[in-house]
Formats: sequence, structure tokens, C-alpha cells
Amino acid sequence: MKHKGYIKNLSRRAEDYLEAILNVTLEKGYARTKDVACELDLSPSSVVEMFRKLDRMGLVEYRRYEGVVLSPAGHEIAEAVKFRHDTLKEFLMAIHVPEKIANADACYMEHELHPKTIHQIRLLTKALQSDPTIAERIGRSPP
Repeated sequence: MKHKGYIKNLSRRAEDYLEAILNVTLEKGYARTKDVACELDLSPSSVVEMFRKLDRMGLVEYRRYEGVVLSPAGHEIAEAVKFRHDTLKEFLMAIHVPEKIANADACYMEHELHPKTIHQIRLLTKALQSDPTIAERIGRSPP
């Protein structure tokens, strides 16, 4: 089963799950159902249903009562989604969007933007971060 095609054909919801599994794993070293449910603010039964679906797709290995582990293909997709999210959140915060709003907006935007757009936003964000005077000017209210 080829996984490259899943990046384009995977639902937003599935991408969110993969990203949540990665985030929980990075934080705790493992991802249990209740941890992912908490991360996504969902019921554990909903999470189990998606774990089973992702397991059938070859993106995770779901072990009942133990949790879930990303497969190499699932990990690759999760890393790509996380990169998009982190890039967008950093950009929004660089232009003085409050962190909570930046995080929520990044969640929506990460699924819609073309990879080239994300790349250009990453370059702009690095420029903004390397020259704080630019970001300060952006944050000022017009006269």
C-alpha cells in the first residue's frame, strides 16, 4: 500500500489524528487512547474507531488496551502535518496573533494550503524572526 497518495487523499480528521498521535508520543513517549482523546477533545470510543480505521490503512498499529504506534507511513504524514501546523502558528505569532488564536487558526489552515505556500510562509517567518524590527512594525496600529 503506497502512502504518498494518502497525503492528498487523507481526510482532515485523519490528519488531525496522526498529528495528535505524534504530539502525544513526543510528549509522553507513547500514545494511549485516552491521551489522544484528551488531545483532540473527543470521547475515547470515537478515538478507538479512528485508530481501527488508520490501522486498516496501514498508518498506525493499534493495540487494544495499549494504544497506538505510528507506522513509518503514518509517521511521515504526521510529521508533514505537524510541520505545516508549526509553520503557520509561528507565522501568525510573528505577526502578533495571540498564541491561542494562532494555534486554532493554524489547525484550519494546515489542511488547505499548498506545500509551496507553506514553504514561502516558513521563509517569511524566518525573516521576521531574524529581524525583530519588522515584526514590531507589523504589530503597531496604523496612525
